[in-house]
Amino acid sequence: MLLMPLQEKKKILAYKSPVLTKKRLAWLVVLSSLPLFGVVTAFGTAPNASMETFQVKEVVRDLSIPNIVHNNISNRNFWHQENIQRGDTVAAILTRLKINNQDKSAFLRVARDSQAMRKLMPGKTVYAQTTARGELLMMRYFFGNEELFLMEKTGDTFQMIEQQAELDAQIRMRSGRVTSSLFGATDQAGVPNSIALQIIDIFETEIDFHRDIREGDRFTVVYETLHDNGEQAKTGRILAAEYVNKGKSHKALYFQSPNGDGGYYTPAGESMQRQFLRSPLEFSRISSGFSNSRFHPVLKKWRSHRGVDYAAPTGTPIKATANGTVSFAGTKGGYGKLIVLKHNGKYATAYGHLSRFAKGLRGGKRVNQGDVIGYVGATGLATGPHLHYELRVNGVQHDPAKVVLPSAPPIAEKDRVAFFKETKSLVSRLNIMRNTNYASLN
Repeated sequence: MLLMPLQEKKKILAYKSPVLTKKRLAWLVVLSSLPLFGVVTAFGTAPNASMETFQVKEVVRDLSIPNIVHNNISNRNFWHQENIQRGDTVAAILTRLKINNQDKSAFLRVARDSQAMRKLMPGKTVYAQTTARGELLMMRYFFGNEELFLMEKTGDTFQMIEQQAELDAQIRMRSGRVTSSLFGATDQAGVPNSIALQIIDIFETEIDFHRDIREGDRFTVVYETLHDNGEQAKTGRILAAEYVNKGKSHKALYFQSPNGDGGYYTPAGESMQRQFLRSPLEFSRISSGFSNSRFHPVLKKWRSHRGVDYAAPTGTPIKATANGTVSFAGTKGGYGKLIVLKHNGKYATAYGHLSRFAKGLRGGKRVNQGDVIGYVGATGLATGPHLHYELRVNGVQHDPAKVVLPSAPPIAEKDRVAFFKETKSLVSRLNIMRNTNYASLN
């Protein structure tokens, strides 16, 4: 194929009529067509024809490009999907979309008070419709709690709308097998990272995802995806999940009671929620466990280690493992920056070596399970960034992995009939996917 610039003179090589020799017939066919961007030429010769018998002549001609070609290009509209990157600004996204300066300035002027444009979340997607000339026709972005940002061009002006989106829910089912890591297995099964994190949140009171994950573990998950006009806007919540760890099956079903309270329960109606999370970090590595005798890396002597250390990068968010009240937030000896939470009854938790506290955290403040209270650091007696976590019972530190902690109440008696009726189909979906997955893997 020969491709030629649109605004240059075109040179076409054509063959002069060949010389016919005895018992030899040479032929040449030149086929020319003018698609969007150039000329296509094909030719052939009879078998055994000698190319030396052809005389070549260069012919130079001006070829005018029909107006229809220019019109087809300039009148076409394009849809783009642009992923938001860490540290992105609206102007940077418009530049990557190749929006012309006039529309870029007009867009930024109209969107200067937009909540959505101040909440650009890394990993989320911006959808934009543009022309070949860099004109912006429309932009859509889902932000916050299922809210829609819509900027649409009408004539020469932009109109902005921010409103609650009306999304349609669809159900997805996936299953997989762990060979190296949970996130590697979910990626291979096509499960979004947000769903993988939900799996950890749901089962972390049953499974220690820092120490208990094994090759051969299996998972099955049923979850929602939310769509706007047929396009996926976001990933919803898990409706049902099963995780088989070291041969033991753990199942969780989502149920929302008539009063609006929702949570995860076993198929028998027992709550999956515990008073305490197993870990204050979403996903990390235990660098030092609870021990009565450990060689201290800073003090260079043997002493007890009355907590669990989680290695994590500086700035990693730390979650409160249970509802409670801040009884201390400050600096204390080898702990460095320390938070102590007092919980109902005899329990307390401590979080040491922090780089900083969460904004607004102070003594006496109430926090809920899962709230971010601070960030990993290396203050105090620490050789590197990590979190030192303690579970205290009546003021004495205990190994969090060995303490039997109370769970939340089961399904209320008045809701049990509705629970079993509504979750029956979810259990069936889990069984279908689990059996299909086992058949394919075994």
